[in-house]
Amino acid sequence: MDRASDFQHYYLELSSEPVRFDAVSQLTNVFFDDAKQQVFAVRSGGATGIVVKSANDVQNISFCMEDRGTIRSIKFAPDNQVLAVQRNEIAVEFVPFNANNQPNVTDMLVHQGKNTIYGFVWVHDRQVALISNAGVEIFQINLEKRTLKSVKSLNSSVSWFSFCPPSNFALLSSNNGSILTPVLLKPSTITKLPRLELGAGQSCSGRDVTLAQLYGTNAIMILKQLQNRQFEVVIYLLNGPGLAPKKSHILRLGQNGRFAMNIVDDVVVVHHQATATSMLFDIALGGGEMDANSGAVIHQPIIPAKPIKPFALEVPSISLDGKTVNCDLYSQHWVLFQPNIVIDAKLGCLWYVLLKLNSLCTLITDRIRLVEFLLQRSDGKSALLNVLKEMMGTNYSGTMLPVIETVFNKLNALYKSVLDNELQSQMALMALSSKSQSQKHVVTPRVLIDQADMYTAVFSCITEAEQLGKILLLYLHSLARHGIAPSHELSKQIVIDLVNNKQFDTLQNLLKYSALNESKPLACFLLSLSNKHPSISQMALDMLARLNANEIILEVLLERGQVIEALRIAKQMPGADSLPARKYLEAAFKTKDPLVFHSVYSFFQAKNIRVRGSPDFLKHEQCGEYVQHYQTLISTQCL
Repeated sequence: MDRASDFQHYYLELSSEPVRFDAVSQLTNVFFDDAKQQVFAVRSGGATGIVVKSANDVQNISFCMEDRGTIRSIKFAPDNQVLAVQRNEIAVEFVPFNANNQPNVTDMLVHQGKNTIYGFVWVHDRQVALISNAGVEIFQINLEKRTLKSVKSLNSSVSWFSFCPPSNFALLSSNNGSILTPVLLKPSTITKLPRLELGAGQSCSGRDVTLAQLYGTNAIMILKQLQNRQFEVVIYLLNGPGLAPKKSHILRLGQNGRFAMNIVDDVVVVHHQATATSMLFDIALGGGEMDANSGAVIHQPIIPAKPIKPFALEVPSISLDGKTVNCDLYSQHWVLFQPNIVIDAKLGCLWYVLLKLNSLCTLITDRIRLVEFLLQRSDGKSALLNVLKEMMGTNYSGTMLPVIETVFNKLNALYKSVLDNELQSQMALMALSSKSQSQKHVVTPRVLIDQADMYTAVFSCITEAEQLGKILLLYLHSLARHGIAPSHELSKQIVIDLVNNKQFDTLQNLLKYSALNESKPLACFLLSLSNKHPSISQMALDMLARLNANEIILEVLLERGQVIEALRIAKQMPGADSLPARKYLEAAFKTKDPLVFHSVYSFFQAKNIRVRGSPDFLKHEQCGEYVQHYQTLISTQCL
């Protein structure tokens, strides 16, 4: 197996361009702010320089500060105008920065407390929350007045805390880690949520807890060791305001040792250091067994654990071409941050952990499971379309039809929900009677495969005619099952494909059961293809009849010389007594059939007698030439 194909068997990789910073050494310490995703490389306590690099933008900040003691934590305010530095357990410094990104140390403010400060988080450009063993307190920083003012506090016994920057919620631990209290931190506001009690004899430490968002819901993930010494991850979801965290999912790891977690596009990635592998879990995939005690869904890894794709790092070299070295993956120097950040302080690198969807499409052999998985990925559409193309094209077999049918139903169930939401949204918008009412936000799915996608990316690539017919019938049946009308474009393209492949019986069945989007334009398009096969014209007329498009039917019949049939239909229509005589006589004349002309002429004579009491045509009807033709036929005894 060559190296390129070997790499296809890795389903995780590190971002190709890591953020490089000064590695940890005797003179350099490294800190990371997961809220702003900034790396601080502090040399000699700041005396010989602090370099701040961001994973989100290209601007770096470099400055020097007096070495006032060992730094425990360092973070910029959201606007980078104030730097907070914690050097000991009871104090935090706030240093303002000027427009040139340089510190004004002389204007520094210091909060000196009595309690042990575990850490701090910024909740606004000028508000910071300090978390201590006595609770949480938010301070307002006024640089002009050089004051720190407490604006909100929550008293609580705290032994450690964890923080989730995307949703601004902190988890406060008390009672030796057996009681966990989530709190929302916003400007001047601390909202205490119902606490999580782990139960008698159960507790956890800060390193066992990971806070994250899973599919938009705040989650508390706790690493727990079982009696058989293997580990599992218990996920508690904060489903709504006022609701206690609910034990919702259990991830069975089947291993013991050291673990760490990332969230990559809502997939829980559990890294195992001893085996240097990673496991993938997706809580959106159903089908798992239920925990008898809690009702939580038990999940196994999506596929067997595999290592992250090897990464070759460029290192400085005397030669101009440089050289690369393979990084030590799952190193003891790795530190993980949410959602998907890996930092190797010894190498001086920050990476993002990424999913390799193309590899997963090969490794996940259950096609239905794979489709469910790809529907939940933010960039899964192209990969999913490729999977569908492969299922119905290169790897197609008759035994795949039940699987394809199930896949169609999953795609169209989602498609239908979007159509219904759009309809409800439009109705709600129309019903708004005042500006005070707000329209409900419609959640758009990450991956939506509509009819146009299916035709352009999948159906148009199927070359075998019989295979195409079967798959189209399955898809149209699935659309009908979910109450989705086939689009005109899809119907038209299906007609083209079936006619080109001479699948006239399949086309007739589709039309017979109204599986296509019947419309006047589609019927007219069918008529334009009538030279391909004699049956197509009748298919079009039958469709027009179902649409009650009698005017078009009459025009078609007249053009084809079927004047008697046209009259038969016209007599049953409203306004039959006002039919244009010249139009029908002209069509009859063009047939060059004396019997047809006589029948039509006699029909209009009878109509004139019934309406006006005389068989003669009026002058404005302009039928003189046809009256003469009739008389000629009589005189020459052609009738």
